[in-house]
Amino acid sequence: MNPNLSLIGQMITFAILVWVTMKFVFPALTTILDERAKKIADGLAAADQGKKAKEEADKAAAIELAKARDEGQKRIGEAEKRALAIVEEAKKIASDEAARIVAAAKDDAEQQVNKARETLRAQVATLAVKGAEQILKREVNAAAHADLLNQLATEL
Repeated sequence: MNPNLSLIGQMITFAILVWVTMKFVFPALTTILDERAKKIADGLAAADQGKKAKEEADKAAAIELAKARDEGQKRIGEAEKRALAIVEEAKKIASDEAARIVAAAKDDAEQQVNKARETLRAQVATLAVKGAEQILKREVNAAAHADLLNQLATEL
């Protein structure tokens, strides 16, 4: 066989193989590669959008957290004010109660002093009558001299 003819046959076969590959195989491979590139690009775009959404959600969460913290501080302040008001009210009530108890004790003491004075007056009147009786060596009639005894009790 002629080596030139064999070389020409191989060249023709190679050219047909190149043409078939260019006509049928490369377009299919190009389509598959384009689809894969598109999926990768879509995935990267979705990742970027997810990243942006996460950043926005983080910002929104930080804002809400700050609002909640401020609201909590506000409520704590209101509770402290209310507690102080309750303490002041309790102090006022206790002070009023103490004043009432002191006034009642003073009234009671005054009544006891007056009762003791009346008792002492009666005892002094009785002693005065007994003393006068002993001085006069005779019995003084208490009923007969009631006016005199009442006058003596009021003077004491």
